[in-house]
Amino acid sequence: MPLQARLTIIGRVQGVGYRDWAVSVGLRLGLCGWVRNRSDGSVEALIVGEEVAVGTMIEACRRGPTMAVVETIDVEPVDLDILPEGFMRRPTE
Repeated sequence: MPLQARLTIIGRVQGVGYRDWAVSVGLRLGLCGWVRNRSDGSVEALIVGEEVAVGTMIEACRRGPTMAVVETIDVEPVDLDILPEGFMRRPTE
């Protein structure tokens, strides 16, 4: 069973290319899931994959793209019955 985690990324993470960067990293790591802006200014991501790849993605998200300033990340395990395919951007919620 793949590892599943929901991330809430807080800081200067909107308007800096965070979502496109996250999609690129997620695809490169072979992860499934999605990333979206939240109306509160945070970014939310669901990542699903092998434990090492998920851990690598979480560590990458702590840094983010060049212009981002990540203050904190909340990592919450999830247990989805239906797993996403691919890694994509979702609309703001």
